[in-house]
Amino acid sequence: MALNYDKGYLSKVERGERSASPELARRCDAFLGANGELQRLAARPETESDTTETAATPSPWLVGRREVLAAGTGALIDLGLKLGGQAFSATDPLLPSFRTQFDQLRMLGQSTAPKVLLPLLEAQTRAIAALAADTPSATRAPALLLASRFAEFTGWMAQEAGDSAAALGWTGEADGLARAGGDPYLGSYALVRRALVTLYGGDAASTVALARRAQSDKLPPRIRGLAAQREAQGHALVGDELDCLRSLDRARELLDSDDARSGAGPVIGTTNVSDPAAMTTGWCLYDLGRPKAAAEVLDRECRRLPPHALRTRARFGFRRSLAHAASGEVERACAIAGELLAVMPAVPSATVNSDVRRLARELSRFRSSRAVHDLQPALARVLAPAHD
Repeated sequence: MALNYDKGYLSKVERGERSASPELARRCDAFLGANGELQRLAARPETESDTTETAATPSPWLVGRREVLAAGTGALIDLGLKLGGQAFSATDPLLPSFRTQFDQLRMLGQSTAPKVLLPLLEAQTRAIAALAADTPSATRAPALLLASRFAEFTGWMAQEAGDSAAALGWTGEADGLARAGGDPYLGSYALVRRALVTLYGGDAASTVALARRAQSDKLPPRIRGLAAQREAQGHALVGDELDCLRSLDRARELLDSDDARSGAGPVIGTTNVSDPAAMTTGWCLYDLGRPKAAAEVLDRECRRLPPHALRTRARFGFRRSLAHAASGEVERACAIAGELLAVMPAVPSATVNSDVRRLARELSRFRSSRAVHDLQPALARVLAPAHD
């Protein structure tokens, strides 16, 4: 059967004895070319997500940026942020040292639990903000810009740890620090990051709206390309295939441009996915109800991921496993998931767990499969902490 669903279950849905699951609605929508209409009919009532409620909450974590801009060194001493009584300047070797640490921490984030990294990232962000405040205004910008990158990465690790409020707070700080450092563009990437929070919260409308705000022609191509990808994911979430594919085409064109591939400073967005637009296409195809096509793309792109990037491999690998399971390739799905579940304790992820839960639901339709039976203990071990 084209939908890979039990005939008895489909019969009960047709008679109104069972509600159609979001997954079934998605695949029927794709099979019939309804462009999201069936998904909208089957959608459950939406509740306001925590991310919406906390989006405007002031951040209690950072220096913050207002103190960095308005206060002098003396005020920062009062805040206890002048490390060891040592005065820094942006021309000292300390700033390049912090930049090296940023690259190292970003790599470490691929193989380390976010809760382990968060205290270090928070301390480093405060330290660089203190460095900026203790520097003459004419040479303050490099420290502020680096502090903004630390803040943005701290927000990502907070989201991976399951704290959306902290993620949004740090993302807001990153925006302010970037603007204070004289880069009005880098702050726009905060919109893309906020759109990721709403995406995982299931809020497609906010995801699309935020992503579109980060696609002004005045912004650098890489930010616009990453924003177009996020917009595509938002459209895919509600089955809007036409707008999704248009956004993916736009993302591919922008990310392939020479301007997007060049530039100083840490790379914005992923550093481990060689073709982000292609990988996102595979991601979206699953949400559009085309799991077989999604599996083909994700098979190809996941093979290109570097071995050390465990977090990235888990993120797209579970989506790949999910696509195979939805295509009826249960043993292949279980083989992929089995390898990934073995590394999940090293890189726990609240966002990846959303796909792990979906995979568990998908595989529950194949309880008679030996592969599914053998995978259940590992699935339960990974998902159990999410229910504590």
